[in-house]
Amino acid sequence: MESLKKKDLALIELELLSHVNWSRKSVIWLGTLVFLFAICIYFYFQQLKHGLGVTGLNDYVSWGIYISNFVFFVAASLIGMLISSIMGLIGVKWILPISRIAEIIALSFAMVAGLIIITDMGRPDRLHHLFIYGRIQSPIVWDITVVITYVVLSFLLLYLPLIPDMILCKDKCSQIPPFQRKMYKILSLGWTNTTGQYQLMKRFMKILMVLIIPVALAIHTVTSWLFALTLRAGWDSAIFGPYFVSGAFVAGSAAVIIAMFFYRNSFKLKDYITHVHFDKMGKLLVMVALVYVYFNINEIIVPAYKLKGGEAEHLKSMLAGSDSIMFWTVQLGGLIIPFALLVIKRMRRPLPLTIISVIILVAAWFKRYLIVVPIQEHPYYPIQNVPEELMHYSPTIAEIAITAGPFILLLIIITVLSKLFPVIPIWEIKENLEHEK
Repeated sequence: MESLKKKDLALIELELLSHVNWSRKSVIWLGTLVFLFAICIYFYFQQLKHGLGVTGLNDYVSWGIYISNFVFFVAASLIGMLISSIMGLIGVKWILPISRIAEIIALSFAMVAGLIIITDMGRPDRLHHLFIYGRIQSPIVWDITVVITYVVLSFLLLYLPLIPDMILCKDKCSQIPPFQRKMYKILSLGWTNTTGQYQLMKRFMKILMVLIIPVALAIHTVTSWLFALTLRAGWDSAIFGPYFVSGAFVAGSAAVIIAMFFYRNSFKLKDYITHVHFDKMGKLLVMVALVYVYFNINEIIVPAYKLKGGEAEHLKSMLAGSDSIMFWTVQLGGLIIPFALLVIKRMRRPLPLTIISVIILVAAWFKRYLIVVPIQEHPYYPIQNVPEELMHYSPTIAEIAITAGPFILLLIIITVLSKLFPVIPIWEIKENLEHEK
């Protein structure tokens, strides 16, 4: 913030509004994403036409990379609660320039997570049955309820602080088309920058910050219960709730760091997203990782000590069997080594921290795969007298393409939000600078 104190407030406005336009590069980027997403949609229509038989799912492994993807997206969406709500409520000042980025990431991941469930359904035309005939005893009903609630609260937490900035976009962005200017006018809800309006908005923001904390914790806790409430060895665990939540903070923090790096360079925000922010996000990542490592140790040591039937077979496969290469790569390459590197201050600079975060985020996805798939390959009864292809799970090209679709849709949503609205809260930056003068 020291470099910003020397700048005129009008200059700050212009700098933070400069990316709210559709340049040729952004149009090409968005067009490429839409084209790739159309390919994924084609494969999804093939699945609709021919059924889940086009995937590698079978009687034994009925949850594959679709559900792994769902758990991953739900996980990354929790970062909005950690940064915008918890740290905002306790008055952490350095998160101010990245709070909106965290909310964009949270809302985008949460929105897409809800859609991923549909890709795993053999009969998506019966989705409405869940709302009509759903039973309160079903964890699926709980999951859908908290996902929808979290999306709504995340949207409001992103939207409310945007209202004053939308007035600036309408009045000071000269290169935007008329429909976009009209959109800002409608969405700003008659905002006139009065003191009473600011007080009312801040009051509602605090209420949302408080409400979103239990909902965010519930969304991933309930997701973990989809597994933990079964009796299947490997999933039958009482630590799955906090284990999933701690892992979510790791994945979400990595996603925000990656977004910070690309926003900082693409939108020329080096004066606003500084080395200090990367250093502090790196420290935050180390802190949440320590909690996550603790639960990873518990996940292995407790069943390894008892070595009960199904758990023994699953652990042998994980630690020294067919899944061991992926397991140790994820644990060492995506967890232990990166976090050991982040203890070194030089590794918390923008570029090395971003590279480490990409590795962590990729490893986080494969960690969800290890939670979902290998356990199903060790059923209670031995697999006998079935074709070889049913004994193991291997995703098909169509399944991989459909799984890639949510990632592309995520980038589309983030791109659109980033080109329509300022990614750094202008009015909050100005207010903070005025208080410090």
